[in-house]
Amino acid sequence: MAAVIEIKHLVKDYKLGDVPVHVLKGISFEIERGDFVAIMGPSGSGKSTLMNILGCLDKPTSGIYRLDGTSVGELNRDQLAEIRNKKIGFVFQQFNLLARTSAAENVELPLMYTDMPAHERHERAMKALLSVGLAGREEHQPSQLSGGQQQRVAIARSLVNDPRIILADEPTGALDSRTSLEIMAIFQRLNRDQGISMIVVTHDPDVATYANRNIHFKDGKLQLDERIAHPGEAQKDLEQLPAEPPEEVAAV
Repeated sequence: MAAVIEIKHLVKDYKLGDVPVHVLKGISFEIERGDFVAIMGPSGSGKSTLMNILGCLDKPTSGIYRLDGTSVGELNRDQLAEIRNKKIGFVFQQFNLLARTSAAENVELPLMYTDMPAHERHERAMKALLSVGLAGREEHQPSQLSGGQQQRVAIARSLVNDPRIILADEPTGALDSRTSLEIMAIFQRLNRDQGISMIVVTHDPDVATYANRNIHFKDGKLQLDERIAHPGEAQKDLEQLPAEPPEEVAAV
């Protein structure tokens, strides 16, 4: 299967005053189309810096990063913004939703930078919200949604441009264990049914069991890269939990 991400001898250095800080130290790996990868490592291991580079938010000091065949290091700022908007969906620990804006309007935000007609933006937002189980919540503002529902809005927003890749940075870090399972079940379904390549940064080894590949970083180097023969199935694990009453939301 063709690689959607190619990393070769990637180096990232910063300067702290006059002192160079070597964050990524010549790492190399590929991520195939349709992979589900969990990236793990202690604080300071370089995984957040790597995510910024993978998300075209930063450039490497040296080495090669190809995204879907495009050499990212050769792109200017506008080209980086374009490739981010067209090929990558982002999901964060803190949901980053606009407080006084409806779920549908939050999902539409990435499309505001295109020339897409308003009715098509709205249709895409509705479709994305339906795909994450939020039909009927389209006009709710974030304060009227539970934490899990807010993260589902964020996932819908990441899907609205039909990305090749979703980058999720600690997407379950602010959620309880049941809601975390719900989010991982959505990720697994998107990966399985839509073929979206999933890359999840997590400190939680339980979350990593739902990926089909785990990559561990330490001190800026790739320490371990292993395939998971039988990943967990989040939906099945969710169904085995005791039933809970329906989610309550704040009054409109």
